[in-house]
Amino acid sequence: MVRTQSILTVLAASTLLILVGLPVLFIILQAIFPDFARGSLEGAFSKLVIITENDRLLLQARNTLMLAFSVMLGSLLFGLPIGVLRGLFHIPGARGWDVVFLIPFLIPPFIAAIAWMMTLQPRGYLFQLLGFDMGDFLFSFTGVAFVMTLNLFPLVYFAVSRALEMVGGRFAAAARVHGARKLQAFFLITLPLSIPAIAASLLIVFAMSIEEFGTPAALAARTGFEVLVTGIYNRLSDWPIDLSGAALGSVMLMAMVLAAFTLQNWIATRRSYISQTGKPADLDQADLGAWRWPVLGLFALVAAIGVVIPLAAIAVTSFTATISGGLSWSNFDTCHYAEIFQQGSRAVQALITSGWLAVLTALATAAIGGLVAYIVVRGTGRGRALMDGLSVLPNAIPAIVLAVGIILAWNSPYLPISLYGTAAILLIAYIGILLPYPIRYAIARLRQISGSLDDAARVAGASQMQALRHVTLPLIAPSLIAAMMLVFAIASRELVASIMLAPAGMRTVGTFVFAQFEQGSVQTGMAMSMIAITITSGILLAVNLWLARQGSSAFSG
Repeated sequence: MVRTQSILTVLAASTLLILVGLPVLFIILQAIFPDFARGSLEGAFSKLVIITENDRLLLQARNTLMLAFSVMLGSLLFGLPIGVLRGLFHIPGARGWDVVFLIPFLIPPFIAAIAWMMTLQPRGYLFQLLGFDMGDFLFSFTGVAFVMTLNLFPLVYFAVSRALEMVGGRFAAAARVHGARKLQAFFLITLPLSIPAIAASLLIVFAMSIEEFGTPAALAARTGFEVLVTGIYNRLSDWPIDLSGAALGSVMLMAMVLAAFTLQNWIATRRSYISQTGKPADLDQADLGAWRWPVLGLFALVAAIGVVIPLAAIAVTSFTATISGGLSWSNFDTCHYAEIFQQGSRAVQALITSGWLAVLTALATAAIGGLVAYIVVRGTGRGRALMDGLSVLPNAIPAIVLAVGIILAWNSPYLPISLYGTAAILLIAYIGILLPYPIRYAIARLRQISGSLDDAARVAGASQMQALRHVTLPLIAPSLIAAMMLVFAIASRELVASIMLAPAGMRTVGTFVFAQFEQGSVQTGMAMSMIAITITSGILLAVNLWLARQGSSAFSG
């Protein structure tokens, strides 16, 4: 047992160090030594004066925290009610709603921001249809937080609904038998058992909010509202390039997320809310009764705001011959789609490339994430807390900065071979960036499963590996499958790492769409986005239906 535990721990730790620790180390060294990229260790800590001498950096840090907390609150307001309803009640078309609320992950944030701009800006679609615009709202702090909330609230929805389905209604029913009222049973039994999953989802929302670049850059730039990630981008894109300043801003982002991680970990572990059994035999979801139509109305309202409006804006723009022509039948055309599907089109190649990258990333992150989560929760080594903290760092670093760290690390002259300039470096970046998702979901699930189940398997004669394979893995498989689908959705439209690391001639969906916008071909970019969203949604729906037939839905667990 000790040997198996040691092997698993070494394997998990080594993987994390290679994927995450090495790029982070190079980023920290670059923040400390301004000329580290040129092989010099002179002038250590000389760039730290930026923090005290430049109020702009501190202002960006304050704006980052304000935005992250606002998005967390918004995601909770949007995702918690429908997540609770989805987990505890029988919702007509539940799996269909799950797929609908996964769509925001399929829309690149900068595409969603542009879609809202096309809708709410002066002379936008809302003005053309109803005669008024909401440009002042959109191009403000509140507007940025609103758009980012619509991109991220599904994280809370999926975490809450899946956790409540795992808990089931049996424990609350037992409390009702002993005299508890419905609200008492919910707040004293059901909700506490779901706290780890809720806290984990809010941590991911916080981390994604502070590292998101597309939405603040597209919307907040007009108001002068700067956050750390846009400041870092400017330091990397404006001449002279300031690698040390960008690395220092990244260190500040890491500190923010580590503080949030510590708080989430404290909330999840301060009390022991675990069940002594595995997956409930029956979900035991209650009927809505007279509340059926009001609840469906709430789901439809959230879906309309978070999914239908931006998706409709993307679709309409993709079918317009010219932007200036507006919403008129004479201005609708399919020429942009025909351009994409021309023989030898680079767009088709981009779709294929993004597809296999997303599949490999989903499989790799699930395997690594499950192993790391098992060691963190079930292991006994002293380095578990360090591994747990290291696993969340990719969300603390903007993808563009992590990409720089990967370039510095994997293009080092000390390595016998260099992966830079190959497809492998892009896959490594994808895995490193998206690894926190399966780890956080698997850890949240494992903390709800009593270790006595593993002990019982060992007493029955199973080895540690057999107990892991036949007991623990089946119990956390639904969470890992759901995380894989989220990873697939995000990886299929990843942009920043692709721009920085993709080899010459290799295009992904994100880089193709970005290039179209850079060239002013907004409609072609929107057409490509619609194709990618449709294909990815169809794949995810087919996988979920297949899993449902096998008796294990990726969303319902």
